[in-house]
Amino acid sequence: MPDFQTFAKKLSLSFNNLDLLIEALTHRSYLNEHREYTGAHNERLEFLGDAVLELATTDFLFKKFPAKPEGELTSYRAALVNTVSLAESAQALGISEYLLLSKGESKDTGRARDVILADAFEAIIGALYLDQGYATAEAFIAKNLYSKIDDVIAKRSYQDAKSRFQELAQEKRGTTPAYETLSEIGPDHDKRFTVGVFIGSFEIARGEGQSKQEAEQSAAQAGLDKMGW
Repeated sequence: MPDFQTFAKKLSLSFNNLDLLIEALTHRSYLNEHREYTGAHNERLEFLGDAVLELATTDFLFKKFPAKPEGELTSYRAALVNTVSLAESAQALGISEYLLLSKGESKDTGRARDVILADAFEAIIGALYLDQGYATAEAFIAKNLYSKIDDVIAKRSYQDAKSRFQELAQEKRGTTPAYETLSEIGPDHDKRFTVGVFIGSFEIARGEGQSKQEAEQSAAQAGLDKMGW
């Protein structure tokens, strides 16, 4: 069992009830493999933390950008609190090393791992809220998320990948990109699509997904990365 007290100190946090931190770091799969474990998994805390996170980031953005319309603020917030952003913050804090997971879940990589990390980050927010109130939870959010907003705006990551790729392709190449489904495999309940994004007749990149829309977004992001945009 990890030393959760040491981890709390590493995060510069002091829990009145350390069990809340342990719960925040406990994935449902851990309980399935450890029947002797009497604690709870983190899904309820994640649910609570998600609500606290939405309020805190909304308040932050509302005050920071008094002239921005609701639509832009919504896009900024979505980029700030999406799974990838939260997983990055969780990874930077070393949360991955203290998660209680099943052996199978501990081997997860990519998006599956990001979801686990993002959920744990939100669960810690929920734990802090229960343990010490909104101000402490908001301070944790401010310390680990708010500074990302300048980068979000500079990189236009508040736009989805397809929108960014189209805007930049039109700006830099004077043309609108096109998407073509290159393959479609698997049964109806478990499809896998591969889509290519083209500028003119040139294929720029490919992406995969469980829907055409997801594959197009993946291809657009791969195109942005390849073109250095």
